[in-house]
Amino acid sequence: MARLWVRIIARHRIARQATVPCAPDGVDEALTEICREFDIPCPLWLDKHAHEFEAFRHTAFLPEHFMEEVPFQRLEIEYLDDENRKRRSADPRNQFDGF
Repeated sequence: MARLWVRIIARHRIARQATVPCAPDGVDEALTEICREFDIPCPLWLDKHAHEFEAFRHTAFLPEHFMEEVPFQRLEIEYLDDENRKRRSADPRNQFDGF
């Protein structure tokens, strides 16, 4: 099973972090659970976050992505696949054909 790694970044340091089990389609539930645990409001999930999470399995929420004031500079989430499958970029500029 995969996990969601959530980090609160304050003053350029990880102030708090946790991982929670997460199914590929259960990111919303996992994020809500960890926000309750951290006693912080849930961020707004914008199209920007959906695109970043789909492409990179990682996204960050800034204070303006919350309805309430938060005491940190960034909330980062990253999807960790326990099966260690590598993801490849679909961008042709990142393809390596060799020498």
